Amino acid sequence: MARRRLGFWQWFAVVVVKPVMTVWTRRTWTGMEHVPRTGGVIIVPNHLSYADPLVSAHYVYDAGRWPRYLGKASVFRVPVVGRILHWCRQIPVERGSVDAARSLDALVEALDEGGAVIIYPEGTLTREPDLWPMRGKTGAARLALATGAPVIPVAMWGPEKIVDPHRNRVNLRPRIPVSVAAGPPVDLSRWADATPTKATLEEMTDEIMLRIRDLLAELRGGTPPPLWERPARLPGAPRTGVERFGDAA
Repeated sequence: MARRRLGFWQWFAVVVVKPVMTVWTRRTWTGMEHVPRTGGVIIVPNHLSYADPLVSAHYVYDAGRWPRYLGKASVFRVPVVGRILHWCRQIPVERGSVDAARSLDALVEALDEGGAVIIYPEGTLTREPDLWPMRGKTGAARLALATGAPVIPVAMWGPEKIVDPHRNRVNLRPRIPVSVAAGPPVDLSRWADATPTKATLEEMTDEIMLRIRDLLAELRGGTPPPLWERPARLPGAPRTGVERFGDAA
């Protein structure tokens, strides 16, 4: 959804949030040309601080798109708050439940409508000691395989200075430096039309996470950690099959 088509509550959110972020942060935005201006797109940032949604939303909005995040379905049932989230075009997701398939349907519908869906493939704040990305879950890969939508990797560095991920302390000083970079779409063509087995989804997810990791290395400097390795299956152990979307998102 392009910004010119925003509704009242979306503009209200912009008027409230953007001036705060403009004063709170000193921004270095790069790679915005890789974010398509129209059409369904899956945007996959690294996750290192509770301030990430504010920073990534600001970046995606400045890139000309309306950010659509996943939110726990229970929050959408809260009076007033739930309605505002709905009016702001956010997406309820049932996690770890029998309704997980409906969550995937909601995401597919958002992409079919031309939405810019933001998924943190790690699923939670990174537990890597130096805040490098950890191995992701397969929700973004599953969605890409189901829709063919481009997957845009995004690296962020600086949100951890706004909200310390180790102490959960908020830094209120103005003009905190934050950097965000988007890269070209992840090349997932070799898995086009593949069956969404656990192995396929894990391979796609690793490709996505390595692109995010390499972008972050360019952004923050330093040497990224070596490639992670998935635990080998014991001989004769059965494969577990395809994970539910709610468990993998």
